[in-house]
Amino acid sequence: MTTFEQVRPLADAVLYEGYLLYPYRADDPKNRVRWQFGVLMPPDAVDADPSERSGTRTDLLLEGLDPRLEVRARFLQVQRREVQALRGGSFVDVPELAVGDRRWRPWDEAVEREVDLALSLDDLARGPQELPVGIPPGVDTELLSAPDGRPVGRLRRIRLPLTGVLRVEAHRVPGPYGLTRLEVRLDNTTAAEPGGSKPGREAALRRALVAAHLLVRVDGGRLLSMTDPPEWARAYAASCHHEGTYPVLVGDPGSNDMVLASPIILYDHPQVAPESPVAFYDATEVDELLTLRALTLTDEEQQAARSTDARAAALLDEVSGMPADVMDRLHGAVRYLRQVTGDAGAGSPPGGTAEELPWWDPGRDSNVSPETDELDVGGRRVRRGSRVLLRPGSRPADAQDMFLAGRTATVAAVFHDVDGGDHLAVVVEDDPAHDLVLAHGRYLYFSPDEVEVLEGAT
Repeated sequence: MTTFEQVRPLADAVLYEGYLLYPYRADDPKNRVRWQFGVLMPPDAVDADPSERSGTRTDLLLEGLDPRLEVRARFLQVQRREVQALRGGSFVDVPELAVGDRRWRPWDEAVEREVDLALSLDDLARGPQELPVGIPPGVDTELLSAPDGRPVGRLRRIRLPLTGVLRVEAHRVPGPYGLTRLEVRLDNTTAAEPGGSKPGREAALRRALVAAHLLVRVDGGRLLSMTDPPEWARAYAASCHHEGTYPVLVGDPGSNDMVLASPIILYDHPQVAPESPVAFYDATEVDELLTLRALTLTDEEQQAARSTDARAAALLDEVSGMPADVMDRLHGAVRYLRQVTGDAGAGSPPGGTAEELPWWDPGRDSNVSPETDELDVGGRRVRRGSRVLLRPGSRPADAQDMFLAGRTATVAAVFHDVDGGDHLAVVVEDDPAHDLVLAHGRYLYFSPDEVEVLEGAT
């Protein structure tokens, strides 16, 4: 059975999507407009700006006579971090405070929140079930001291009260299939602040449920896919209504006991890439790209990022200490082709099993050896070291072919693609970078019918 802890890495990726963007500094323009996904504003903010929403709705199709349900709502609460300097025995607000190698600035941080509701269809048969959400206000302080231990200021973190409602209804679906339609709502009911003035978005975010999403787990039944339902259930799925969420099945492929109602478009059974060792808070980006970017930050930029947010500081620590083999794993994973290549017929290459090598590495198949394989070209055997005359033109040509026609080349390797095609990797003999091309394997590739074997060339 799928557990909440099992899908937590995926749910956290949704929770922190866009939380903090490269270069991870508070003064960067990208980080001045934050909190874009799954934001449930208080009702007064929605009245002031109808483009915002205060609640979500997710419909699900459930099979089972009397399954048990667990609904978990997750969101971030924004807390304001104020920076205060100690002056004349009192703490006063300042726009920036230098303490050692850090420069603290006011910033909006986030606190994770979760609420759980457990129920059965019998409970829902008696009517909708509701769980009030109540987060009390709070103020935390953190003293800042100079390197000599002398107090110089403090950070003051302020949280406003939040209220909301998690509501679940059940409706029997007419027909012979015994389906139940679940309607799950999460609403922000936080009251307006005293004063009655229309709040700006930045201020209203401190009373919002940010990156709100739902996890629904069923025991003793199964949930149908909303993105790819069975043929007999397509009309039922099409009649379901979703506001601000995209429900998908989560857990191991083929499982159907948990749904993630995400504010971000996903597909069924999404997975966090196993090669991804660091939480970058930008799950739609490429880890390798962000890792390399983070490593290019200057010392001053890194100090600014570390002072911006504790999560940014932890991110930079992990990136700077990333082992070379972990970095290598971030490059070149093409998962969908594993279904094509499989492991059938793969030998065990020296230094490891075939499964440890990427799909494109010739070492996965002991029957393939580019440096020793041969091809028949015009009745003659061609292999590594053979000399050929280039005759491009049998395939759609590019501009470079115009300059290669009629030139001699040496075959460096023979390759076979997954579609059964043959290719000759060659190095042009009069290329000034001939040795570099050989050293780095930057070959040119031609099909056998695009070359002419030279007499006496082996």
